[in-house]
Order: sequence, then C-alpha cells, then structure tokens
Amino acid sequence: MKKRVGIEALAVAVPSRYVDIEDLARARGVDPAKFTSGLGAKEMAVTDPGEDTVALAATAAARLLKQQDVDPSRIGMLVVGTETGIDHSKPVASHVQGLLKLPRTMRTYDTQHACYGGTAGLMAAVEWIASGAGAGKVAVVVCSDIARYGLNTAGEPTQGGGAVALLVSEQPDLLAMDVGLNGVCTMDVYDFWRPVGRREALVDGHYSINCYLEALSGAYRGWREKAVAAGLVRWSGTMPGEQLARIAYHVPFCKMARKAHAQLRLCDLEDAVGPGPGTPEARDEVAKSQASYDTQVASSLGLNARIGNVYTASLYLALAGLLQREGAQLAGQRIGLLSYGSGCMAEFYSGTVGEKAAERMARADLASVLAKRERVSIEEYERLMKLASDAPEPVAPAPGAFRLTEIREHKRVYAEGTP
Repeated sequence: MKKRVGIEALAVAVPSRYVDIEDLARARGVDPAKFTSGLGAKEMAVTDPGEDTVALAATAAARLLKQQDVDPSRIGMLVVGTETGIDHSKPVASHVQGLLKLPRTMRTYDTQHACYGGTAGLMAAVEWIASGAGAGKVAVVVCSDIARYGLNTAGEPTQGGGAVALLVSEQPDLLAMDVGLNGVCTMDVYDFWRPVGRREALVDGHYSINCYLEALSGAYRGWREKAVAAGLVRWSGTMPGEQLARIAYHVPFCKMARKAHAQLRLCDLEDAVGPGPGTPEARDEVAKSQASYDTQVASSLGLNARIGNVYTASLYLALAGLLQREGAQLAGQRIGLLSYGSGCMAEFYSGTVGEKAAERMARADLASVLAKRERVSIEEYERLMKLASDAPEPVAPAPGAFRLTEIREHKRVYAEGTP
C-alpha cells in the first residue's frame, strides 16, 4: 500500500506593517481602480530591515511548531525556499535551525529558483518521506520572501513580503499529495531576475506573463496526461480541469490567477476529444468563463490580496486562503496547484483535501495574524523603503516573532520577542 504523504499543517508570518493600496494609488496620481480592479490588490505588506527573510521564516516556523504542537525531535529535514537570500554560502535554513533550537540530527538547506523555490523544497520533502528515506520523520518547508521593486516603479503596487511554513508528513491533514503525478515545464528565459548585489528585481513584465502562461501549459498538460492514465480525471462531459474542485495558482498579483485559469482551460479546449468550439476565438471566449473562475479560483485569493506578492510563498498563501475559507467544504475533494518561478520553471500537481483541514486551519489563526498589523501612511512606507538593508532600527520584536537586530563583523544577530 502506498504511503499517504502531504501537508499536515501550515503557519503564516507577515510583516508588522502594511499600506492600503488605494492610499498608494492616490499618492502616485493613479486611479485606485487600476490597482484594486486592475491588479486585484487591497493591501500591501511593508517590511523594514529588521524583518528580513530569516526573521520571517523563523517566525513562521516557530508559529507552526507552537500552534500545531509539533515535537521538534520528529523533524528530520528543514528546507527554506527563497529568492531573497542573505548570504552566498550560509543558508536561511541554518539560521532557522539555530534560532528555533531544532535538532542537530536533521538535513537543512535552501532551495532557489525564483518563485518556484518553495515548491522545489516541498517536492524534495514529499519524495524523501514517500521513499521511506525519512524513516518516520517529518519535514518542515518554509517559503520566505520579500518582493521589492522600488518607489515609483511599475512594479511598486505588486510588492509584499511574508512566509508560509509547511509541515510535511505521513499524516496529511491539509492535503494528501498525488505523489508522482506532477507535470513540469522548464525554459531558459530572462523574464525576471535580480543580479547579485541588487535589492530590486529586473522584470520584463509582458514577457514574464507570457512565459508563465507557456510554462503553465506544459506543466498542466504533463499532469493531465498522468492523471488521465491514473483515472483521476477523464475526458467526459466536462473537461479534465473542471473535475478539480479548486485550483490554486502562483499569484504575483491577484489578476494573474484569472489569466492563468483561462490558459489552463484553453489547454483543455484545444486538446478536447470530440466536438467543441470550432475556432480559436470561440475557444478563447469559453476559456475566460467567469463562472469557472468564480467556482474554482476566486476563493483562494483573500490573503494574497491583503499581503501582496511573496514570491515562493505566493502559491501557499493561496492554498492557506482557500483552506481557511473552504477547508470543511472541500474535505475529501481533489484540488490542483500550479507553481511558477521565473527563469523559468513550472510544476502542476494535485492532492486531496484532508478531513481535518478546517481544524488545522483554525489552529493557524490567520485572522489574528492579519489583525495585529499596523496600517502606515505613504510617508512612513517611503521612509522604510529608503532604509539601508544592513542597519535595522532598534525595534523590539513582537512576542513570538524574530527580528534582525544588527550585523556584527558580517554576522547577523537576531532577537526573539518575549510574551
């Protein structure tokens, strides 16, 4: 009998401040609808130099262990997926292991491939457990990133930051993965990149969207071929993609999920067995079905709209938002997930929502995580953005959270907030 492996629980950490996206639009002389309707944004997380990738990752991981009552001695692997590394050699994972005083008898490392890095870590953990190499241990995978494009840039309203920590085990209360049924697609492209030494990314926006959609098509078709062969979906009265209860996508901005869903449906329409829309224009129109989007995608975007782009964590914020809202309703149903990282790599996979998903999400208490944030003015946001990354301000960390306090002889020093 094959092992059931997947995500047992999750926890989320976000920066302590945010700006209202309409405030940002007005400050930039832009119609707020361009950011709210055009991008699907409501709020945008704002980091300061003390809230770096390590601090966010450690906070999310500590929150996971505490909220879900995880025995640290059970952990045999810790992976951090990030594209906001803090050192060429020393991984974020090593900092997290030390800050949380986790066992020495565990594997720790970072994974990097733009926004796909967290999924790379998740797949490594799932396959480690499924193979038996984990010998009964669990894994913690943390997706932690800060999306930064700079003041008065085209990408400014699509910034954000945060971390999602995933507990991966043989008790997949949140999501039992369909191990081995992944579809992948990779291409060598320059759609988005950040040269060494730069805090802000370089983006070819329209090209990056096209790369995302092309890679999605390849990954989805790869998954669909395996899923049809395994009998999980079929060509019947409905298209294979419609047989998934929900689909969560990588979300650099919320409206990208709408484009992605239309592209996935277009793949089914183009490859359909039997009669269907006869022209490309007709297929394109059907692919953009509002009803399909509302049913399968819309409910996953609540957290992303309030936090912004979190690179590796964006897909898993969508998963968290979906299960927070519909965990009980979706129990026992299969959902699909699409991960994309520029450069580029896409992976489509699926899994069945666990019967205890709602209970696990209640422990994560995501409403409280968002409620504790402070809304700041555009002036304060701009001040924070101009601070040097290596000079954190003397701010005490919140209870249970971590902060970078100083960099001493190139060594990063962190503090944990006490109750």
